[in-house]
Amino acid sequence: MLGLCGGCHQKPPPVATPADVAAAQQEAQHEVEQAKIEAKKDVKSAAKVMGVDSKDVARARVTGAFDIAMAHADGDHKVAIETCMTLAPAVQASCKDQADTAYQSAVAKAKALRVSQQQ
Repeated sequence: MLGLCGGCHQKPPPVATPADVAAAQQEAQHEVEQAKIEAKKDVKSAAKVMGVDSKDVARARVTGAFDIAMAHADGDHKVAIETCMTLAPAVQASCKDQADTAYQSAVAKAKALRVSQQQ
């Protein structure tokens, strides 16, 4: 008898709602905006200290662009994972795999762009 009721108290798998997806989208947008503000601040600071045409300003621009790209990648990944959680359990794993692949691709692209701009 106890064995039959043992399964009654298991937690159901987490299920996301459209509101969760919207919240993830809003948080992602906020993170991108914060990265843009921070990048702008860093470029302004470097220009003030070293001059507009300095290597430090160029480096700050490259770093800022990378940080913004990473914020986009992180946000897109979080939204994609949240969206996967709204799907049927049978397809969640493949959806998450696709989200992870897209994230890894975005990260690789951001890193490659940073390297090419630093040269």
